[in-house]
Amino acid sequence: MNIVVLAGGLSTERDVSFVTGDMVAKALRRKGHKVILADVFMGMGEGSMDLADIFDRSLEASIEVAGIPTTAPDLEAVKKSRKDQSGCFFGPNILDLCRMADIVFIALHGANGEDGRIQAAFDLFGIKYTGTDYRSSAIAMDKELTKELFLASRIPTPRGISMQKSARKAFADTGLTLPVVVKPCCGGSSVGVSIVRSPEEYERALDTAFCYEDQVILEDYIEGREFSVGVLEGKALPVIEIAPVEGFYDYKNKYKAGSAVETCPADLPPEISGEMQRYAEEAVRALGLCTYSRMDFLLSRDNRIFCLEANTLPGMTPTSLLPQEAQAVGMSFEDLCQRIVEISLDKWK
Repeated sequence: MNIVVLAGGLSTERDVSFVTGDMVAKALRRKGHKVILADVFMGMGEGSMDLADIFDRSLEASIEVAGIPTTAPDLEAVKKSRKDQSGCFFGPNILDLCRMADIVFIALHGANGEDGRIQAAFDLFGIKYTGTDYRSSAIAMDKELTKELFLASRIPTPRGISMQKSARKAFADTGLTLPVVVKPCCGGSSVGVSIVRSPEEYERALDTAFCYEDQVILEDYIEGREFSVGVLEGKALPVIEIAPVEGFYDYKNKYKAGSAVETCPADLPPEISGEMQRYAEEAVRALGLCTYSRMDFLLSRDNRIFCLEANTLPGMTPTSLLPQEAQAVGMSFEDLCQRIVEISLDKWK
C-alpha cells in the first residue's frame, strides 16, 4: 500500500510525534509498504508540486527525524520558521499527498491531532486515516468531559473541578483539599502538569497550566502506583506499570530512556489486573472510541483503582507503553502497526 505517516503539527508534543512517526514509517516499510513520513505543518516543497510517482521515491520524499528533547518545543519559533507563513494548519501539498495515499497513519499527538479536527477535515476530503473518529477524539481530548462520562459510566476517577482562566479562584474557594494535581484541560504528555502541596505552589501551578490553555483541571492527588492499559479492537492488552526513577511521570520521564522502570505484565494480583482491564474496556465504550487507544490509571495505597484519562493516539516511541503491552502478548512492533492499519481500513468497508 501507499501510506503517508503524518507527524509534527503544532502541539506541545510535536517532537514526540516525529519519533512516533519515524518508528511507524520504518515498521510499515519493513512490512513492504511504500511510506512517506511528512510534517503536516511544514508540508512538502513550496507552492504547487508535481507529486506524480512520489511513493516510488518515498524515502527521498520523507523527512529525517532526530531524538526527543527533554523540554517541549517553542511553537512560536516553529511557526516563524515556515517558509510560506500561511495561516493554514496543513503545509504545502500535504492534503494532495494524503488524498493520493491508500491510508494516512496519524502519528500526531495533542492539539489538532488527537482533538478530532484533522479527522473531521479528512472525512470531508474523503481521506482514510488510522485511529478513532473525529467525535470520539474530541470527547476524549477534553479531560473535563472525559471525567463526566467516566462518572456517568461508574468508572472510578479522581474527584476534581475545572477552572477558566477568566474565573481564577483562590484555593480556599475550590472545595478541594491539598495535595491536588493541576493540569491543562486538553494537553498531553504531562506538559504543564503540577503536583501541588501548598497554597504557594497552587498559584505557581495555575500560572504554568494557564500558559498552555485557558481551562485547567484540578483533581485530588492519589498517592500510589501508576499504570496504563492499551485497548486494541475493544480488547484490553496486559497492564503495564510505570515507576519513574525520580518525581512523577512528567514529560522528561516519559521520553528520556532510563527515567522510568516499566513492567509488563504489571506485578499485580490477577483480580486487580482484571478489574483495571475491564475499566479500560468500559472507558473505550463510554467515550465511543474504536481501533486503538490507551487508558491511564492510578492504584492507591489501599488498592483503589482510578482511571485518569484516555489517549486516542498513543505514543509509538522507543519508550512508549502500547508497543510494550502488545509485545507482552507476542505482537511485534511491525505487526502492531500493520494491525492498526488493517482495522482502521475496516471502517470504510
